[in-house]
Amino acid sequence: MKAIVRKIFSGAAACVLACSLGIAGISAEESDTWDELDQAEFTKAMGLGWNCGNQLEASSNKVPSETAWGNPKITKDLIDAVKAQGFSSIRLPVSYLSKIGDGPDYTVDSDWLDRVQEVVDYCVESDMYVIVNMHGDGYHTVDGGWLFCDASDEEQVEIKAKYRSVWTQIADRFKDYDEHLIFESMNEEFDGEYHDPVDYAYDNINDYNRIFVETVRGTGSNNAKRWLLIPGWNTNINYTAGDYGFEIPEDTLCESDSNRIAVSVHYYDPYGFVLNESNTSKTQWGQYAESGKADNWGQEDYLEQQMSVLNDKFVSNGYPVIIGEFGSVDKSRRNSANNEFRRYWAECVVKSAKENGCIPVYWDNGWNGDNGLAVFNRNTYETTQQDIIDGMVRAISAEEDYDIPKVTIPDPVIPDSSSMPESSSSEASSSETSSSEGTSSSSSKADSSSSSKASSSSKAASNSSTANPSTGAAVTFAVIAAAGAAIVVSKKKND
Repeated sequence: MKAIVRKIFSGAAACVLACSLGIAGISAEESDTWDELDQAEFTKAMGLGWNCGNQLEASSNKVPSETAWGNPKITKDLIDAVKAQGFSSIRLPVSYLSKIGDGPDYTVDSDWLDRVQEVVDYCVESDMYVIVNMHGDGYHTVDGGWLFCDASDEEQVEIKAKYRSVWTQIADRFKDYDEHLIFESMNEEFDGEYHDPVDYAYDNINDYNRIFVETVRGTGSNNAKRWLLIPGWNTNINYTAGDYGFEIPEDTLCESDSNRIAVSVHYYDPYGFVLNESNTSKTQWGQYAESGKADNWGQEDYLEQQMSVLNDKFVSNGYPVIIGEFGSVDKSRRNSANNEFRRYWAECVVKSAKENGCIPVYWDNGWNGDNGLAVFNRNTYETTQQDIIDGMVRAISAEEDYDIPKVTIPDPVIPDSSSMPESSSSEASSSETSSSEGTSSSSSKADSSSSSKASSSSKAASNSSTANPSTGAAVTFAVIAAAGAAIVVSKKKND
């Protein structure tokens, strides 16, 4: 934490004041002012969001570290660069893991909370809205994870006590921040198996959300009226909006005149185009796709249907929906038109989300290049996918309906055969069809719920085996499609 004192004092009085501010955790961004935002105002203010992914949730050997997965430390300049491109909000995924002490107090390392607060201050100082969550602690694939909804009843007693204690400390640290700060209870919480929700585990997810809301509200001050964000099973749209057991907790301690709970979901469909990194995955999407190069499901009509479900179930009933993650990996190495289709897909997602009263937040993992999801270079603060950003900003800024620009497919580059080995010419001409456009491994029916399956793979590109070799980080993802399109994701990070 960086305590900021706006006036300069001299002598011992200044030392006493500075120490007292540091102990109390006072920040320049704490404020006596509060702008009460109703649902419509909140949705408009949040606008288009950006995930500062693979940073404060990154970890190695159970220890959270914002540089563990190859990204540089977050700076105020980065946040300013994101804002300058038209983003209004930032999601800060945060893991706690070994930064949590032993029970019964479960004290969170103060230095870690200081750093989280420092980055929150970067955002608020830039007049951006910021979502802070508990991210990797619920992952079965993360070393040190502990928030497991499928653990036994006996284990749940300790898990829930720990969860309550950690959120008490986080909420108390930030309770005086104004409406620019939003808390999210957890991320992609499920039992680690890709099947329909299990009642016992879903009951625990509902309990976690209830504990979260009660705990944050109970710390008082601005937390009594702050917008809070809760997910259902694995942030899957169907499993959250459908009849699978998701419950929005009562919010009896809320001091606002109307609801201040929002619902979190992720959108990573269709998996073949969006996250599948294999050489047989799809590289195009939507009505402009060439024959055989797009999935046979999950196109524009499916997107519209999913967003409509969210509107009908939640938005129209007073609960904002935040699409907390969406994005598609870069496959331009295999198909020169891929980034144009990525732009078109992202613009369609943002446009449909806005039309249905939802808040879209793009997943950026910091990795540029093959299978990356970044739209910024976090070292130079320059944009790396300007067309994708422009498409999303165009959609969120539109005052009336408009036609999304068509996809422009570049003319194929024909190599000069005179400068190539004799066999290379024919290989080049067939490389895309032979290596990149195989049949999708999942059927339309099977993948109809793959928001949950793909969302866990959203980190696949961010930490794939193509990640920055200087970090030593590697992640292996095995995707297995069966009758129920169960996709098992294995995650490994090497020191």
